[in-house]
Amino acid sequence: MTPSYGESMASFPDVRWGSDTSRLRRSMTRFGKTRAGSWMVRTLTPLDRYVIERSHGRYTVLGPIGAPTMLLTTTGALSGLSRTTPLLFARDGDDILVAGSNFGQMKHPAWSKNLIEHPDAIATVGGQAVPVTAELLAGDAARTGFEKMIEMTDVYAEYRNRTNRNIRVFRLRAHTA
Repeated sequence: MTPSYGESMASFPDVRWGSDTSRLRRSMTRFGKTRAGSWMVRTLTPLDRYVIERSHGRYTVLGPIGAPTMLLTTTGALSGLSRTTPLLFARDGDDILVAGSNFGQMKHPAWSKNLIEHPDAIATVGGQAVPVTAELLAGDAARTGFEKMIEMTDVYAEYRNRTNRNIRVFRLRAHTA
């Protein structure tokens, strides 16, 4: 899988649109914890996908609240076709973490199965396409990774409370040049 535009880089750019300390973020986070808020975010996902894809990961509907967003392009587990999904992420040193929360629904998101079957993917952050290899975390590493997602936005704690499934957490490591 190769980026279709721009130069790829060996690390993730540190860009974020908006502020993670704004009143808007606090109120949107409170709303996002509710079932209605989750439904609204899921409903807006196609619009968000449109905005984030057209801007190559630079802008998102969630941007004004300072949420770190990315596009994750995986290879379909069954189809073998490229699939792109907008996701929130948390930083962990030189790597980034993503959680297959699926808004606390009972099913794992398709992109997480794709990463298990085909761990090489493309993470597009701030307009930069970065080739990555995904590692499914387990045990303490998964718990610690999920806690980092909660630190980024505590909506993830609510998602964990809504489901009895084990939410998959992945470490995305940039390929070195």
